[in-house]
Amino acid sequence: MSMELELVPAGLAHALEDLLLVDHHVHGATSHDLSRTAFEDLLGESDRPVPDWMTRFDSQLGFAVLRHCAPVLGLEPFCPPEEYLARRARIGAKEVNRLLLGACGVGHFLVETGYRAEELLGPSGMAQASGAPADEIVRLEMVAEQLAGSGCAAADFAERFAEALWERTRSARGLKTVAAYRCGLDFDPARPTATEVAEAAGRWFEEGGRLRDPVLVRHLIWTGIDRGLPLQFHIGYGDPDVDLRRSDPLLLRGLIELAEPTGVPLLLLHCYPFHRNAGYLAQAYPTVFFDVGLAVNHAGARAAALLAESLEVAPFAKILYSSDAWGPAELHYLGALLWRRGMARVLGEFVAEEEWSVPQAVRVATMIGAENARRVYGLGG
Repeated sequence: MSMELELVPAGLAHALEDLLLVDHHVHGATSHDLSRTAFEDLLGESDRPVPDWMTRFDSQLGFAVLRHCAPVLGLEPFCPPEEYLARRARIGAKEVNRLLLGACGVGHFLVETGYRAEELLGPSGMAQASGAPADEIVRLEMVAEQLAGSGCAAADFAERFAEALWERTRSARGLKTVAAYRCGLDFDPARPTATEVAEAAGRWFEEGGRLRDPVLVRHLIWTGIDRGLPLQFHIGYGDPDVDLRRSDPLLLRGLIELAEPTGVPLLLLHCYPFHRNAGYLAQAYPTVFFDVGLAVNHAGARAAALLAESLEVAPFAKILYSSDAWGPAELHYLGALLWRRGMARVLGEFVAEEEWSVPQAVRVATMIGAENARRVYGLGG
């Protein structure tokens, strides 16, 4: 977008600045200090080591850290990475988290705890560090794998999983599946039979390892739908463990239609580079919602372009804000800041072109930033 932030209408700029966001899909901040290598590893989605001839600070996300996070830690914008990391190490992880999480302007975190949770702040830790309420999103695959490790018999898996899920989600706000990682989204959408589930569980218990069997993934999803909580799906962008070709949300059309009578909200997360496909599904099906979290951070100075594309065809009541931050609190802070700046540019241009009014722009920003998530997850406020 060509529009400078100072040209954004004052009413819109102030509304975005004051808006307490609901980060409807986020992970905890790192609870310990990070070396330079560990920090740089978390500035990208690759699971391979950073080559010694490059640095991940030379990326949109790396530049955004030095531009926007440095002042929060008491440094000049655009300081060298060495200076930034030295400052970070000097004040320590607890203070870094307090400063950056406290500056997010997030009014509620929904924290997914299913991946390497022992390294991160949990919901209570996030609430303490940020001063904002935090609730849990439970990963289906984690519950199943914990159950398998308890010595469950294959014939009992279906019943035991349903019981375990209900117990594990007594205070949870939603569920998540990483089916895109485990088997791809091109699975048979139908609910599997009890015999199919028992046979698949038997194979899994015998082979061991992570849950990858499509029959069991389907069973987890349908049990999650039976639970009745909003169900999040990883879509698109992620580390190389996901086959991007099989993570297009259009592959979920059959499941969406079969699950539609239940009324359970299906939340498509991240979605890049399939965010336009997600927007179509959100328009076509009443139970589908989506966000462009994660990609906003990695797009950095180009975040406004991504946000503009997310606003093309989807009803505005079907789009949510998320950061999908995992690890460094810089990602939580930048998710919120880049979203606000990007939305200011996009909506400000609509107003400047006399396509939208300022009140319309403020209302849509408020819907996407907070109100839609409060409605979907029953957060009140």
